[in-house]
Amino acid sequence: MTVAVEIDAADLQSAIDERLASWGTLDFPSRLWNRDPTLWFDPPRDEIDNRLGWLTPGGTESIGAIEEFAAEARAEGLEDVVLLGMGGSSLAPEVFASVFRDADGPKLTVLDSTHPDAVSRVADAVDPETTLFIVASKSGTTLETLSFFRYMWESVSAVVDEPGNRFIAITDPDSSLAELGAERGFRAVFLAPPDVGGRFSALIEFGLVPAALVGIDLSRLLAATDEAVFACGPDIPAAQNPALHLGAALGEFARAGRDKVVFEPAPQFAAFPAWIEQLIAESLGKDGKGILPVADGSTKPAPDRLRFAIGLDPTNPPDSPSVAMSLDDVYDIGGAMYILEMATAAAGSVLGVHPFDQPDVQMAKSLAHTAMTEGLDGFDVHEWTLDADDTPTHLGELLAKAGPGDYVAVQAYLERTGVTAQRLQAIADTIAEGTGAVVTIGYGPRFLHSTGQLHKGGPASGVFLQIVDHPSGEVAVPETDYTFGKLITAQSFGDQAALADRGRAVGMVCLGDAGAADLPRLRQIIAEVLNDEDGNSGEPR
Repeated sequence: MTVAVEIDAADLQSAIDERLASWGTLDFPSRLWNRDPTLWFDPPRDEIDNRLGWLTPGGTESIGAIEEFAAEARAEGLEDVVLLGMGGSSLAPEVFASVFRDADGPKLTVLDSTHPDAVSRVADAVDPETTLFIVASKSGTTLETLSFFRYMWESVSAVVDEPGNRFIAITDPDSSLAELGAERGFRAVFLAPPDVGGRFSALIEFGLVPAALVGIDLSRLLAATDEAVFACGPDIPAAQNPALHLGAALGEFARAGRDKVVFEPAPQFAAFPAWIEQLIAESLGKDGKGILPVADGSTKPAPDRLRFAIGLDPTNPPDSPSVAMSLDDVYDIGGAMYILEMATAAAGSVLGVHPFDQPDVQMAKSLAHTAMTEGLDGFDVHEWTLDADDTPTHLGELLAKAGPGDYVAVQAYLERTGVTAQRLQAIADTIAEGTGAVVTIGYGPRFLHSTGQLHKGGPASGVFLQIVDHPSGEVAVPETDYTFGKLITAQSFGDQAALADRGRAVGMVCLGDAGAADLPRLRQIIAEVLNDEDGNSGEPR
């Protein structure tokens, strides 16, 4: 097989072996392929047997038809593809675009931020006449995606006679987005199988259509994936199945307290952990249990952490519990995704959680809707400014609640840029050094569709630092009565209220008009409250 998984389990090897032996006795592999929902709960629960379509990659559309559509679009001078989506609809395409960045095709840009500056930047960077916009939403009702669409539709309509020709949709059959595409004359509407959840949708239309448009050879990608499918087939014993082996390891590591997976990708696969992050966090972070995936942030070796290396030739450190996923070439990314999907589903059985639902996501959405429709006055939000005298005290009290074994989630409701990423990394390093906790970095509202489920439904070991700013200008959402500024503010307030409702420690720092330019000031304040007055690094608290 062209994807190899090596696991150094140290003192947990016997627990993993016992789990695999148990699965062999239970005939786990064949029952999984027969879509037996009692592998997780008996009696079975909703959204299990009708969420296993990912077992057979490829989707419902003919691969040849997708490639023919993509070739035709590129032949017409297509220069840019802009994907409008969130979470499972956007993360896999972003991975493909990054891993295959040398592919002979147009540039793919993913818009998954409601920050007004991010929306304006994407719109200003492309020519509507040579750009194809992908509106991607499984349900067809995702608020962020529809807001992006309305803004881009108005922009395109201003300069293109037939704007529908510059749009396609990817959605489930009979969704409102499918109807919208028909009403507005979209160039195409691709219907994906409804029995595949969003975070498991990389190898169906949601991932394959954008991949084909940017020049990736789908036949080669799926051929590499089929090797993993065969290696994880119903007749392969559990102990020899790489996905079940990985799933047993992840589950047993978490049960033993090593519940934070720290990804170390080779540069070419730098975008891959963001996709894995959603898969693991949203699938397993519920009922007070879960595994914290660390795609971006700061961490050092510690007893609660598991190193996960990914690359063409990754290595395991000696005498350290770790996982190494090795790919023969970049097209094996499909096989790697498949193995991770099955491993995550299997780990859910180990932890005793439902891997295909997301019960704690709706609360933040509902509270954000309340903030938009009824205003912010009813929200008891902890918001501090950098110039306030008591901000250091508030930050000190918040971060003092984190220590070894915990995690701090830095939630940046800011425009995602290279400079901002560097400055947030410096903040994460400072917090990690000063607290001894794992620190993750997420951009809002993107993370709400990724790690948001774990934050509220997983272990109560998180401390949450929201960072917001005042966007440089208001950007209205056409066909509505709200702006992107109002939307992202409501989302940050709604999520803080949802976290507080679950008893999580949370606070918000507003950078004001300076925005990301004031992140170094924030880092200095944090350094002072965690260490000494000069901001010098000290011992973890």
